[in-house]
Amino acid sequence: MPAPTRPIVPRIGPRPLPLHLTTAIGYYMSSISASHGLKNDSTVWNPRLAERAAQLQQTLGTEENNPAGNQQKNQPKSRQNPSDADDNQAGLYSAFLDAVERQSREKLATMMSGIMRYRHHPYRRQVTNPPPVWEEGTTRLLDMRCERKSGKSDDTRYAPVLLVPSLINRGYILDLHHDHSFARWLAEQGLDVFLLDWDAPGETEQNFTLTDYIARLNRAAMFVNRELDAPISLVGYCMGGMLTLASALALGPKAASLTLMATPWDFHSERADQARLIGQSALLLEPAMAAAGNLPVDLLQALFASLDPWLALNKFAKFAAFEPESERAEAFVALEDWLNDGVPLTTPVARECLAGWYGRNDPAQGRWRIAGTPVRPEDLSCPTLAVIPANDRIVPPTSAEALAAQIKGARTLRPTAGHIGMMAGKRAITPVWEPIADFLKEAVR
Repeated sequence: MPAPTRPIVPRIGPRPLPLHLTTAIGYYMSSISASHGLKNDSTVWNPRLAERAAQLQQTLGTEENNPAGNQQKNQPKSRQNPSDADDNQAGLYSAFLDAVERQSREKLATMMSGIMRYRHHPYRRQVTNPPPVWEEGTTRLLDMRCERKSGKSDDTRYAPVLLVPSLINRGYILDLHHDHSFARWLAEQGLDVFLLDWDAPGETEQNFTLTDYIARLNRAAMFVNRELDAPISLVGYCMGGMLTLASALALGPKAASLTLMATPWDFHSERADQARLIGQSALLLEPAMAAAGNLPVDLLQALFASLDPWLALNKFAKFAAFEPESERAEAFVALEDWLNDGVPLTTPVARECLAGWYGRNDPAQGRWRIAGTPVRPEDLSCPTLAVIPANDRIVPPTSAEALAAQIKGARTLRPTAGHIGMMAGKRAITPVWEPIADFLKEAVR
């Protein structure tokens, strides 16, 4: 008798689900409320919509758009009953309100359908991690050299590559799928690749600062340096780029090159008021951090949701139309699983990032310090490539440009891609991955 199949447990995401639902419901409720104000001209319109609003009011007030019929149209004005005209206009407004309410219900139902399809989708990530070659606390250094293809004609020995993800999300965005993994793809190009997996903070990391994490990164880099007897090419993604910048400055000649992928620097380059508001939230989050001992994942996700409140609404409404068994749907689910598989931030790191980076803009102001020493991009001496995706909604291109501008001789790559698409998108290989590999191969042992 075959073994019973374990049921697939529905996902709990998208996180934080109550916030996403409340935002969507509030959005559509406000649309309904605004439509009621249209009749008495009490709606406060965005200035860019004022002209369209005036046209809509004029349209609603014309007899040609009367849904009750045009019986009165050809009658002499003396024979028209004013009360009939009022009734006709009232009927038109009633039809308009019904249409707004109907569309709001339909759009909300579509979003909910997308969420339920995601929660019950059968895909689950099944990627076997390569063996760790170094461990400290909850951090592991994964050895991707097993993915190198034997018998390649190019036997040049390149500088080993150390991939460094953010502290906020799991590192497997760089190793998302066996068939679509940035880390494994680089190894297939003949590079010695290692992936730093921070994992969630444990007891050892409970009070870690950014200085502590960068010191650990330096020790991992030095392990690779000793094992392969070669300088290291550091590759940092998002927040990981800021960590690798500080590490490259500390490593000096042991850093063969630095690749910064969608790495922020000037947090006030765009939406400065929004960034300051996130910075001020650090004080409001202190009680929650004191109770939890860290910044919990759902609160962290809520802060990111504030950068684009309608993102969940739009993407799950779009997902509802995907064929459930399609490759496109599976790619969506794989990425969404990663987004919802976040890790908490230690309280000291949360304070540094929220209050220091977002609130005070310490990096761009020259006030960000690691172990008491200012992090000065202009002091960097190794070759540097800054990858700045043009469609990045998480790290505005101007924020990343500010960092590249301070690094002497830094090259820039500006692919037409998004923050996550540059790593997980099926079409990222040619515009993003290949130029990065070419740059990394310039560092020869």
